[in-house]
Amino acid sequence: MNFELSRKGQEYLEKTKKFMETEIAPIEDEFWKEVHNTCDPKDWTTWKWPVTLEVLKAKAKKAGLWNMFLPDEKLGVGLCIQEYAHIAEQTGRSFLAPMVFNCSAPDTGNMEVLWRYGSEAQKKEWLEPLLKGEIRSVFCMTEPEVASSDATNMQATAIVEGNEIVLNGRKWWSSGLGDPNAKILIFMAHTPDPSKGHHQQHSMVLVPINVPGVKIERMLPIFGDIDAPHGHGEVSFTNVRVPIENFIGGPGQGFAIAQGRLGPGRIHHCMRCVGAAERALELMIDRGMSRVAFGKPILELGGNKEKVADARIAIAQARLMTLYAAWKMDTVGNTEAMTEISAIKVIAPNVMQQVMDMAIQIHGGMGVSDDTPLARFFGAARTLRLADGPDEVHKRVITRIELKKRGYGQKNIPGKVA
Repeated sequence: MNFELSRKGQEYLEKTKKFMETEIAPIEDEFWKEVHNTCDPKDWTTWKWPVTLEVLKAKAKKAGLWNMFLPDEKLGVGLCIQEYAHIAEQTGRSFLAPMVFNCSAPDTGNMEVLWRYGSEAQKKEWLEPLLKGEIRSVFCMTEPEVASSDATNMQATAIVEGNEIVLNGRKWWSSGLGDPNAKILIFMAHTPDPSKGHHQQHSMVLVPINVPGVKIERMLPIFGDIDAPHGHGEVSFTNVRVPIENFIGGPGQGFAIAQGRLGPGRIHHCMRCVGAAERALELMIDRGMSRVAFGKPILELGGNKEKVADARIAIAQARLMTLYAAWKMDTVGNTEAMTEISAIKVIAPNVMQQVMDMAIQIHGGMGVSDDTPLARFFGAARTLRLADGPDEVHKRVITRIELKKRGYGQKNIPGKVA
Protein backbone atom coordinates (compact mmCIF):
# COMPACT_ATOMS: atom_id res chain seq x y z
CA MET A 1 0.00 0.00 0.00
CA ASN A 2 1.11 3.56 -0.67
CA PHE A 3 -0.20 6.68 1.04
CA GLU A 4 2.04 8.98 -0.97
CA LEU A 5 0.10 11.65 -2.79
CA SER A 6 0.26 12.02 -6.54
CA ARG A 7 1.65 15.28 -7.88
CA LYS A 8 -1.91 16.43 -8.54
CA GLY A 9 -3.05 15.50 -5.03
CA GLN A 10 -0.09 17.29 -3.47
CA GLU A 11 -0.77 20.43 -5.51
CA TYR A 12 -4.41 20.57 -4.38
CA LEU A 13 -3.41 19.95 -0.77
CA GLU A 14 -0.87 22.79 -0.82
CA LYS A 15 -3.32 25.14 -2.53
CA THR A 16 -5.95 24.29 0.09
CA LYS A 17 -3.52 24.97 2.96
CA LYS A 18 -2.49 28.31 1.47
CA PHE A 19 -6.08 29.40 0.84
CA MET A 20 -7.06 28.53 4.40
CA GLU A 21 -4.07 30.42 5.82
CA THR A 22 -4.55 33.57 3.74
CA GLU A 23 -8.31 33.78 3.16
CA ILE A 24 -10.13 31.84 5.90
CA ALA A 25 -8.04 31.92 9.10
CA PRO A 26 -7.76 35.74 9.26
CA ILE A 27 -11.54 36.27 9.17
CA GLU A 28 -13.04 33.13 10.72
CA ASP A 29 -13.40 34.41 14.29
CA GLU A 30 -15.20 37.55 13.11
CA PHE A 31 -17.33 35.48 10.74
CA TRP A 32 -18.75 33.36 13.56
CA LYS A 33 -19.17 36.38 15.82
CA GLU A 34 -21.35 37.94 13.10
CA VAL A 35 -23.36 34.72 12.86
CA HIS A 36 -23.95 34.62 16.61
CA ASN A 37 -24.87 38.30 16.75
CA THR A 38 -27.34 38.22 13.85
CA CYS A 39 -29.01 34.78 14.02
CA ASP A 40 -31.83 34.63 16.55
CA PRO A 41 -31.73 31.12 18.09
CA LYS A 42 -35.47 31.36 18.74
CA ASP A 43 -36.44 32.12 15.14
CA TRP A 44 -34.67 30.00 12.55
CA THR A 45 -36.84 31.52 9.77
CA THR A 46 -34.74 34.71 9.96
CA TRP A 47 -31.35 33.01 9.70
CA LYS A 48 -28.90 34.08 7.03
CA TRP A 49 -25.22 33.65 6.25
CA PRO A 50 -22.80 36.60 6.32
CA VAL A 51 -22.07 37.91 2.82
CA THR A 52 -18.44 36.94 3.44
CA LEU A 53 -19.34 33.32 2.75
CA GLU A 54 -20.32 33.99 -0.87
CA VAL A 55 -17.21 36.12 -1.36
CA LEU A 56 -14.99 33.29 -0.12
CA LYS A 57 -16.86 30.70 -2.19
CA ALA A 58 -16.31 32.77 -5.32
CA LYS A 59 -12.58 33.00 -4.55
CA ALA A 60 -12.34 29.27 -3.91
CA LYS A 61 -14.17 28.46 -7.12
CA LYS A 62 -11.87 30.78 -9.08
CA ALA A 63 -8.85 29.06 -7.52
CA GLY A 64 -10.17 25.65 -8.61
CA LEU A 65 -10.68 24.54 -4.99
CA TRP A 66 -14.25 23.43 -5.59
CA ASN A 67 -16.05 20.07 -5.23
CA MET A 68 -12.72 18.42 -4.43
CA PHE A 69 -14.52 15.51 -2.75
CA LEU A 70 -16.01 14.21 -6.00
CA PRO A 71 -13.81 11.73 -7.91
CA ASP A 72 -15.00 12.98 -11.29
CA GLU A 73 -12.71 15.12 -13.42
CA LYS A 74 -15.62 16.91 -15.13
CA LEU A 75 -17.75 17.69 -12.07
CA GLY A 76 -15.00 17.75 -9.44
CA VAL A 77 -11.22 17.68 -9.67
CA GLY A 78 -10.78 13.93 -10.06
CA LEU A 79 -9.00 13.07 -6.81
CA CYS A 80 -9.31 9.54 -5.43
CA ILE A 81 -10.74 8.99 -1.95
CA GLN A 82 -7.32 8.67 -0.31
CA GLU A 83 -6.06 11.88 -1.94
CA TYR A 84 -9.10 13.88 -0.88
CA ALA A 85 -8.74 12.48 2.65
CA HIS A 86 -5.65 14.66 3.17
CA ILE A 87 -7.62 17.73 2.09
CA ALA A 88 -10.48 16.77 4.42
CA GLU A 89 -7.98 16.72 7.29
CA GLN A 90 -7.00 20.30 6.54
CA THR A 91 -10.58 21.54 6.27
CA GLY A 92 -11.39 19.80 9.56
CA ARG A 93 -9.32 22.44 11.34
CA SER A 94 -12.06 24.97 10.53
CA PHE A 95 -15.83 25.09 10.80
CA LEU A 96 -15.97 27.44 7.82
CA ALA A 97 -13.58 25.85 5.30
CA PRO A 98 -15.74 22.88 4.20
CA MET A 99 -18.53 25.26 3.15
CA VAL A 100 -16.15 27.59 1.35
CA PHE A 101 -14.92 24.70 -0.83
CA ASN A 102 -18.45 23.25 -1.35
CA CYS A 103 -17.25 20.15 0.50
CA SER A 104 -19.46 20.12 3.59
CA ALA A 105 -21.91 17.57 4.93
CA PRO A 106 -24.62 16.63 4.27
CA ASP A 107 -24.27 18.07 0.76
CA THR A 108 -21.25 15.96 -0.17
CA GLY A 109 -23.08 12.72 0.61
CA ASN A 110 -26.25 13.89 -1.11
CA MET A 111 -24.33 14.98 -4.19
CA GLU A 112 -22.59 11.61 -4.35
CA VAL A 113 -25.98 9.88 -4.16
CA LEU A 114 -27.30 11.91 -7.09
CA TRP A 115 -24.04 11.50 -9.01
CA ARG A 116 -24.02 7.71 -8.59
CA TYR A 117 -27.72 6.83 -8.57
CA GLY A 118 -29.73 9.83 -9.80
CA SER A 119 -31.56 9.99 -13.13
CA GLU A 120 -30.49 12.51 -15.73
CA ALA A 121 -33.52 14.65 -14.88
CA GLN A 122 -32.66 14.55 -11.14
CA LYS A 123 -29.07 15.51 -11.88
CA LYS A 124 -30.20 18.42 -14.01
CA GLU A 125 -32.69 19.75 -11.46
CA TRP A 126 -30.81 19.17 -8.21
CA LEU A 127 -27.23 17.98 -8.66
CA GLU A 128 -26.18 20.83 -10.94
CA PRO A 129 -27.23 23.66 -8.56
CA LEU A 130 -25.70 21.75 -5.63
CA LEU A 131 -22.40 21.43 -7.48
CA LYS A 132 -22.51 25.14 -8.27
CA GLY A 133 -23.10 25.94 -4.59
CA GLU A 134 -26.36 27.72 -5.39
CA ILE A 135 -28.49 25.62 -3.03
CA ARG A 136 -28.04 23.25 -0.09
CA SER A 137 -29.63 19.92 0.79
CA VAL A 138 -30.78 17.85 3.77
CA PHE A 139 -30.75 14.11 4.50
CA CYS A 140 -33.75 12.88 6.50
CA MET A 141 -33.28 9.44 8.05
CA THR A 142 -33.27 9.42 11.88
CA GLU A 143 -36.66 9.31 13.62
CA PRO A 144 -37.67 10.44 17.14
CA GLU A 145 -40.05 7.57 17.95
CA VAL A 146 -37.79 4.58 17.30
CA ALA A 147 -34.24 3.40 18.06
CA SER A 148 -32.63 4.68 14.88
CA SER A 149 -29.41 2.76 15.52
CA ASP A 150 -31.38 -0.01 13.78
CA ALA A 151 -32.41 1.68 10.55
CA THR A 152 -34.95 -1.07 9.78
CA ASN A 153 -37.04 0.33 12.66
CA MET A 154 -37.98 3.21 10.37
CA GLN A 155 -41.68 4.10 10.58
CA ALA A 156 -41.86 6.77 7.88
CA THR A 157 -43.49 5.50 4.70
CA ALA A 158 -43.18 6.15 0.98
CA ILE A 159 -46.19 4.53 -0.70
CA VAL A 160 -46.77 4.44 -4.45
CA GLU A 161 -50.21 5.65 -5.52
CA GLY A 162 -50.55 5.79 -9.28
CA ASN A 163 -47.93 8.18 -10.62
CA GLU A 164 -47.19 9.67 -7.20
CA ILE A 165 -45.35 8.78 -4.02
CA VAL A 166 -47.19 9.59 -0.79
CA LEU A 167 -44.88 10.33 2.14
CA ASN A 168 -45.73 10.28 5.83
CA GLY A 169 -43.51 10.36 8.90
CA ARG A 170 -41.39 12.45 11.20
CA LYS A 171 -37.61 12.89 11.07
CA TRP A 172 -35.15 14.66 13.33
CA TRP A 173 -31.48 15.55 13.49
CA SER A 174 -31.84 16.49 9.85
CA SER A 175 -28.68 18.57 9.47
CA GLY A 176 -28.93 21.77 7.47
CA LEU A 177 -32.69 22.04 7.84
CA GLY A 178 -32.41 25.62 9.10
CA ASP A 179 -30.09 26.75 6.31
CA PRO A 180 -31.70 29.56 4.29
CA ASN A 181 -30.32 27.93 1.13
CA ALA A 182 -31.75 24.45 1.83
CA LYS A 183 -34.05 23.58 -1.07
CA ILE A 184 -34.12 19.78 -1.38
CA LEU A 185 -34.56 16.92 1.10
CA ILE A 186 -33.62 13.27 0.64
CA PHE A 187 -36.28 11.38 2.59
CA MET A 188 -35.61 7.73 3.48
CA ALA A 189 -38.70 5.68 4.27
CA HIS A 190 -40.32 2.24 4.27
CA THR A 191 -41.89 1.11 0.99
CA PRO A 192 -43.65 -2.15 1.94
CA ASP A 193 -43.28 -5.02 -0.54
CA PRO A 194 -43.79 -8.58 0.83
CA SER A 195 -42.14 -10.03 -2.28
CA LYS A 196 -38.80 -8.45 -1.37
CA GLY A 197 -36.31 -9.04 1.40
CA HIS A 198 -36.19 -6.91 4.55
CA HIS A 199 -33.43 -4.66 3.21
CA GLN A 200 -35.15 -4.13 -0.15
CA GLN A 201 -38.19 -2.37 1.32
CA HIS A 202 -36.81 1.10 1.94
CA SER A 203 -36.48 3.96 -0.50
CA MET A 204 -34.85 7.35 -0.91
CA VAL A 205 -37.10 10.07 -2.27
CA LEU A 206 -36.30 13.61 -3.41
CA VAL A 207 -38.61 16.13 -1.73
CA PRO A 208 -38.49 19.88 -2.43
CA ILE A 209 -38.55 21.63 0.94
CA ASN A 210 -41.52 23.83 0.00
CA VAL A 211 -44.04 21.17 -1.12
CA PRO A 212 -47.36 20.97 0.80
CA GLY A 213 -47.23 18.70 3.84
CA VAL A 214 -43.57 19.35 4.73
CA LYS A 215 -43.39 21.20 8.06
CA ILE A 216 -40.21 22.17 9.85
CA GLU A 217 -41.16 21.74 13.51
CA ARG A 218 -38.06 23.05 15.33
CA MET A 219 -34.28 23.25 15.48
CA LEU A 220 -32.49 21.02 17.98
CA PRO A 221 -29.63 22.34 20.16
CA ILE A 222 -26.43 20.34 20.71
CA PHE A 223 -25.18 21.00 24.25
CA GLY A 224 -27.11 24.27 24.11
CA ASP A 225 -25.73 25.37 20.72
CA ILE A 226 -28.41 25.73 18.05
CA ASP A 227 -25.78 25.71 15.27
CA ALA A 228 -27.26 28.64 13.37
CA PRO A 229 -27.62 29.28 10.49
CA HIS A 230 -27.19 25.61 9.52
CA GLY A 231 -29.25 23.90 12.18
CA HIS A 232 -30.26 20.34 12.95
CA GLY A 233 -34.01 20.11 12.76
CA GLU A 234 -37.14 18.06 13.29
CA VAL A 235 -39.45 17.89 10.28
CA SER A 236 -42.82 16.22 9.68
CA PHE A 237 -44.22 14.85 6.43
CA THR A 238 -48.01 14.66 6.24
CA ASN A 239 -49.50 13.17 3.06
CA VAL A 240 -46.73 14.76 1.02
CA ARG A 241 -47.14 13.95 -2.67
CA VAL A 242 -44.28 13.99 -5.17
CA PRO A 243 -43.97 12.44 -8.66
CA ILE A 244 -42.94 8.79 -8.85
CA GLU A 245 -39.85 9.99 -10.73
CA ASN A 246 -38.59 11.34 -7.40
CA PHE A 247 -37.48 7.88 -6.26
CA ILE A 248 -33.69 7.72 -6.35
CA GLY A 249 -32.74 4.51 -8.12
CA GLY A 250 -36.30 3.17 -7.77
CA PRO A 251 -38.38 1.89 -4.83
CA GLY A 252 -36.65 -0.47 -2.43
CA GLN A 253 -33.13 0.73 -3.23
CA GLY A 254 -32.67 2.84 -0.10
CA PHE A 255 -30.30 0.61 1.87
CA ALA A 256 -28.10 -0.19 -1.10
CA ILE A 257 -27.78 3.52 -1.85
CA ALA A 258 -27.17 4.34 1.81
CA GLN A 259 -24.11 2.09 1.88
CA GLY A 260 -22.73 3.81 -1.20
CA ARG A 261 -23.39 7.19 0.42
CA LEU A 262 -21.86 6.46 3.80
CA GLY A 263 -18.53 4.93 2.74
CA PRO A 264 -16.76 8.03 1.34
CA GLY A 265 -18.63 10.25 3.81
CA ARG A 266 -17.10 8.41 6.74
CA ILE A 267 -13.63 9.02 5.34
CA HIS A 268 -14.46 12.74 5.09
CA HIS A 269 -15.85 12.89 8.64
CA CYS A 270 -12.96 10.94 10.15
CA MET A 271 -10.21 12.93 8.47
CA ARG A 272 -11.91 16.16 9.54
CA CYS A 273 -11.81 14.72 13.07
CA VAL A 274 -8.07 14.22 12.68
CA GLY A 275 -7.62 17.79 11.48
CA ALA A 276 -9.64 19.19 14.37
CA ALA A 277 -7.63 17.11 16.85
CA GLU A 278 -4.38 18.41 15.33
CA ARG A 279 -5.54 21.97 15.80
CA ALA A 280 -6.55 21.25 19.40
CA LEU A 281 -3.13 19.77 20.13
CA GLU A 282 -1.45 22.89 18.76
CA LEU A 283 -3.68 25.14 20.88
CA MET A 284 -3.05 22.94 23.90
CA ILE A 285 0.74 23.19 23.58
CA ASP A 286 0.73 26.95 22.96
CA ARG A 287 -1.57 27.59 25.91
CA GLY A 288 0.30 25.20 28.20
CA MET A 289 3.67 26.79 27.45
CA SER A 290 2.48 30.40 27.67
CA ARG A 291 0.59 30.23 30.99
CA VAL A 292 2.53 29.98 34.26
CA ALA A 293 1.34 28.50 37.54
CA PHE A 294 3.40 27.67 40.64
CA GLY A 295 6.45 29.09 38.90
CA LYS A 296 6.30 26.82 35.84
CA PRO A 297 4.52 26.68 32.48
CA ILE A 298 1.30 24.70 32.96
CA LEU A 299 2.50 22.06 30.54
CA GLU A 300 5.42 21.32 32.89
CA LEU A 301 3.06 20.49 35.77
CA GLY A 302 1.72 17.07 36.73
CA GLY A 303 1.32 14.65 33.83
CA ASN A 304 0.54 17.29 31.23
CA LYS A 305 3.55 16.49 29.04
CA GLU A 306 2.39 12.87 28.89
CA LYS A 307 -0.95 14.12 27.61
CA VAL A 308 0.83 15.70 24.66
CA ALA A 309 2.43 12.34 23.86
CA ASP A 310 -0.88 10.51 24.31
CA ALA A 311 -2.57 12.94 21.94
CA ARG A 312 0.15 12.59 19.30
CA ILE A 313 -0.02 8.79 19.42
CA ALA A 314 -3.82 8.74 19.20
CA ILE A 315 -3.98 11.24 16.32
CA ALA A 316 -1.35 9.32 14.34
CA GLN A 317 -3.24 6.06 14.83
CA ALA A 318 -6.52 7.62 13.72
CA ARG A 319 -4.91 9.19 10.66
CA LEU A 320 -3.14 6.03 9.52
CA MET A 321 -6.21 3.86 10.03
CA THR A 322 -8.38 6.28 8.08
CA LEU A 323 -5.89 6.52 5.21
CA TYR A 324 -5.73 2.72 5.16
CA ALA A 325 -9.53 2.54 4.91
CA ALA A 326 -9.48 5.10 2.10
CA TRP A 327 -6.75 3.16 0.28
CA LYS A 328 -8.79 -0.05 0.52
CA MET A 329 -11.89 1.70 -0.80
CA ASP A 330 -9.90 3.00 -3.75
CA THR A 331 -8.29 -0.36 -4.52
CA VAL A 332 -10.80 -3.10 -3.59
CA GLY A 333 -14.07 -1.23 -2.97
CA ASN A 334 -16.35 -0.40 -0.05
CA THR A 335 -17.49 -3.97 0.65
CA GLU A 336 -13.96 -5.26 1.17
CA ALA A 337 -13.17 -2.25 3.35
CA MET A 338 -16.20 -2.67 5.63
CA THR A 339 -14.16 -3.53 8.74
CA GLU A 340 -11.88 -0.54 8.27
CA ILE A 341 -14.77 1.84 7.51
CA SER A 342 -16.56 0.82 10.72
CA ALA A 343 -13.32 0.90 12.71
CA ILE A 344 -12.44 4.47 11.78
CA LYS A 345 -15.97 5.62 12.54
CA VAL A 346 -15.30 4.46 16.11
CA ILE A 347 -11.67 5.56 16.34
CA ALA A 348 -11.65 9.07 14.88
CA PRO A 349 -14.52 10.76 16.80
CA ASN A 350 -13.29 9.18 20.05
CA VAL A 351 -9.76 10.46 19.46
CA MET A 352 -11.09 13.90 18.61
CA GLN A 353 -13.21 13.93 21.78
CA GLN A 354 -10.29 12.82 23.97
CA VAL A 355 -7.88 15.39 22.55
CA MET A 356 -10.48 18.15 22.89
CA ASP A 357 -10.98 17.19 26.53
CA MET A 358 -7.22 17.38 27.17
CA ALA A 359 -6.99 20.76 25.45
CA ILE A 360 -9.99 22.13 27.33
CA GLN A 361 -8.42 21.10 30.63
CA ILE A 362 -5.15 22.90 29.81
CA HIS A 363 -7.11 26.02 28.80
CA GLY A 364 -9.06 26.09 32.04
CA GLY A 365 -12.22 28.21 32.02
CA MET A 366 -11.35 29.60 28.60
CA GLY A 367 -11.62 26.09 27.18
CA VAL A 368 -15.34 25.83 27.82
CA SER A 369 -16.09 29.33 26.51
CA ASP A 370 -16.62 30.53 22.96
CA ASP A 371 -13.21 32.22 22.96
CA THR A 372 -11.68 29.08 21.44
CA PRO A 373 -13.21 26.49 19.06
CA LEU A 374 -12.57 23.70 21.58
CA ALA A 375 -16.03 23.48 23.16
CA ARG A 376 -17.71 23.47 19.76
CA PHE A 377 -15.27 20.85 18.49
CA PHE A 378 -15.98 18.73 21.57
CA GLY A 379 -19.72 18.89 20.87
CA ALA A 380 -19.13 17.91 17.25
CA ALA A 381 -16.97 14.94 18.27
CA ARG A 382 -19.48 13.68 20.84
CA THR A 383 -22.30 14.03 18.34
CA LEU A 384 -20.38 12.20 15.63
CA ARG A 385 -20.13 9.16 17.91
CA LEU A 386 -23.88 8.85 17.31
CA ALA A 387 -24.27 10.18 13.76
CA ASP A 388 -23.98 7.71 10.84
CA GLY A 389 -24.38 4.86 13.32
CA PRO A 390 -23.31 4.83 16.99
CA ASP A 391 -20.04 3.27 18.12
CA GLU A 392 -21.81 0.10 19.24
CA VAL A 393 -23.34 -0.58 15.82
CA HIS A 394 -19.97 -0.28 14.10
CA LYS A 395 -18.37 -2.59 16.66
CA ARG A 396 -21.18 -5.06 15.98
CA VAL A 397 -20.39 -4.93 12.26
CA ILE A 398 -16.70 -5.58 12.93
CA THR A 399 -17.49 -8.48 15.27
CA ARG A 400 -19.84 -10.08 12.74
CA ILE A 401 -17.14 -9.95 10.07
CA GLU A 402 -14.54 -11.43 12.44
CA LEU A 403 -16.86 -14.29 13.43
CA LYS A 404 -17.59 -14.98 9.78
CA LYS A 405 -13.86 -15.30 9.10
CA ARG A 406 -13.78 -18.11 11.66
CA GLY A 407 -16.76 -19.85 10.08
CA TYR A 408 -19.45 -18.87 12.57
CA GLY A 409 -22.88 -17.96 11.21
CA GLN A 410 -25.31 -15.21 12.05
CA LYS A 411 -27.28 -17.18 14.66
CA ASN A 412 -24.37 -17.18 17.14
CA ILE A 413 -25.01 -20.78 18.15
CA PRO A 414 -22.07 -21.88 20.37
CA GLY A 415 -19.81 -24.25 18.48
CA LYS A 416 -21.92 -24.15 15.32
CA VAL A 417 -19.98 -23.46 12.16
CA ALA A 418 -21.95 -22.12 9.19
